[in-house]
Amino acid sequence: MSVFDRYAPFVQDYIYRNQWQALRGIQVAAADVIFNTDENLLLTASTASGKTEAAFFPIISLFYEDPPQSVGCIYVGPLKALINDQFLRLNDLCAEANIPVWHWHGDVSQNHKSKLIKNPSGILQITPESLEALLLRKHSIIPKLFHDLRFIIVDEVHSMLRGDRGGQTLCLIERLSKLADVNPRRIGLSATIGDPQTTGKFLSLGTGRRTLIPKTDVKGIKWRISMEHFYISNTQAAEDNPEISGMKELDAPSDQAPKNADPGLGYIFEHSRNKKCLLFVNSREECEAVTSRLHKYCKQRHEPDRFFIHHGNLSASCRETAEEIMKDESRNVTTVTTSTLELGIDIGRLERAFQIDAPWTVSSFLQRMGRTGRRDTPPEMWFVMREQPPDPRAMLPSTIPWKLLQAISLVQLYLEEKWVEPPRLERFPFSLLYHQTMSILASGGEMSPRKLAERVLSLHYFHKISLEDYKILLRYLIDEEHIQKTEQGGLIVGIAGERIINSYRFYGVFQENEEYTVREESQELGTVVSPPPVGEKLAIAGHIWKVLDIDHKKHSVFVELVGGNVPAYFGECAGNLHTKILERMKQVLHEDRGYPYLMKNAVARLAQARKTAFNSGVINKPLINLGGKMWCLIPWLGTYAFLALERFLKIRCRSRLGLKSFDSVRPYYMQFIMKVSEKEFFEIIADELSEPLDPMELLYPTENPVFEKYDGYLPKELVRKGFAFGVLDIEGMKKRVAEWSNKENK
Repeated sequence: MSVFDRYAPFVQDYIYRNQWQALRGIQVAAADVIFNTDENLLLTASTASGKTEAAFFPIISLFYEDPPQSVGCIYVGPLKALINDQFLRLNDLCAEANIPVWHWHGDVSQNHKSKLIKNPSGILQITPESLEALLLRKHSIIPKLFHDLRFIIVDEVHSMLRGDRGGQTLCLIERLSKLADVNPRRIGLSATIGDPQTTGKFLSLGTGRRTLIPKTDVKGIKWRISMEHFYISNTQAAEDNPEISGMKELDAPSDQAPKNADPGLGYIFEHSRNKKCLLFVNSREECEAVTSRLHKYCKQRHEPDRFFIHHGNLSASCRETAEEIMKDESRNVTTVTTSTLELGIDIGRLERAFQIDAPWTVSSFLQRMGRTGRRDTPPEMWFVMREQPPDPRAMLPSTIPWKLLQAISLVQLYLEEKWVEPPRLERFPFSLLYHQTMSILASGGEMSPRKLAERVLSLHYFHKISLEDYKILLRYLIDEEHIQKTEQGGLIVGIAGERIINSYRFYGVFQENEEYTVREESQELGTVVSPPPVGEKLAIAGHIWKVLDIDHKKHSVFVELVGGNVPAYFGECAGNLHTKILERMKQVLHEDRGYPYLMKNAVARLAQARKTAFNSGVINKPLINLGGKMWCLIPWLGTYAFLALERFLKIRCRSRLGLKSFDSVRPYYMQFIMKVSEKEFFEIIADELSEPLDPMELLYPTENPVFEKYDGYLPKELVRKGFAFGVLDIEGMKKRVAEWSNKENK
């Protein structure tokens, strides 16, 4: 029997109505696994390849034949907007077979949720945060809601693996399954998985099943990419921008931006005219600034405003307004966005995506690229690289166009190797451990320390957490009154814990952009997001300050005035750039070839950078003398290995190297004064690494490196351990130093 024949009649009718000529390979492969095995499933295919239908068509066919007696399938989506979009796509189809489709998140009416509780059935679409709230607040009715749960679909599973959110999702699935006494099959969907086998194992944890990952032949997709470079300068007017070469099929601009426009934003202003576009940026702050500037350009030219904004800190109404406007086929508008529109929300026919600077990952690049080209047109992305003109007196490293190299590397790694970042799963998730401890205790009521430990540590995501570390956590939480000990020796949520779990913010584990007030004694200087560690410097109010102390509970940073330049501290590093990307950036500088997507300015800027790299010797050696005793180290290491090397030099090697004036621009280069020679530098760091290195040595004595959302509620020793063993890539750092040592000895 063919897959089509196996589908329920209403699914077959849907396929006929939409005039599908044939099922796609991924749909056939998924149906074979779901219909003919009892295993889990991971579907990896490009955006708009039909993954959602591939998973749901067999499931709803099975439900048509044998309706579940409770909610039969949970669909976990990372965004409310994606939930809403999938709800609309599924609802009409399933209504024909009387299979209810429910959605549950903070913007869904209580009436809709009450109907589900009274009549648990069909398919439930929900975010991880709302699933957490359901387990916490509706603990007693979980068996009623899910006693016949058969499938759990995790959409955009790659986005769940970037931090604690993926671990939270896995913990919630395990907790729900135990409460409802079910073992549903798990199905993961993603367009950008770097290591499918590792992800498949992650998906299957605790199920006793394998995860099958079908391989399907996918037709090659033609991309349309351009990459242009601009210096941010008041003297460079928008009309001076060169015409696009190599993409002559694209429309020329019909008008121009104001003459005083930022050249890069003016370029976007021109080439988004009369088109429906997304403009991706890499931070909420940049999103706001760029949108504001583009609004101003419209006003200066006396044109209707055609720019909208979408990011995670906006209200639901603002986000949904932008989504609805983008769906309107009659309106040619552009929405400036962060990663919130990176995922598969249907916002209609998009003609073009812009990207200011480079994303941090190949995965993000692919997701953003895949937002266009959904209706028989190729995906199209225009990179716009912007930097300040190099100061004539600037030293070597600041003259290298790092973002341009990064963007080229992201594109080339996928074109040449189909490489995507693998997930980082071997961390010490102490922040999530706190969160799940409090959630389980609050939902389950009083329990003994032994029972609580069994409940929490039996969750497979916490396999690296020792019982001794968990005892340290519980003792601390009791001392801090997050947990209270009863007269009978049991544990309940304490007064301080109640304040935390009663906030709606408790449901999420992703770090929010909370501002810290910077103070010098009693004077308030301003606010920052993600302050640097104690002992490092920050710039605010026109001066440089050294951080003396951080009160994470009161969101206060205490500083004193100092001189010198401010290094780029870790909080400013918006993403984890993989070592493989940095190594490909080095190759971009070294290889003598062009890239067909580079426009005129970008070609010239790359040629200039290559000449500089050749003359300075950057390609052949990592340590460059900048004059006198000033040196620059370019290790070509990813973010966390770079951070490990930086700390190793500053903490373990400082005295022997005689280091002073140490500044970093992570993860690209370090700049410092040292008293030893180049040869002695490599000999000393190799000698220091020949001795055992405890990761805890790479923390400053008073440092409390709060990294995840709930680290501020943990004992300092666990925060330090989690950072040292779970964040710093010491093995990656050691490998690079060994390579330098071997090269020096040849």
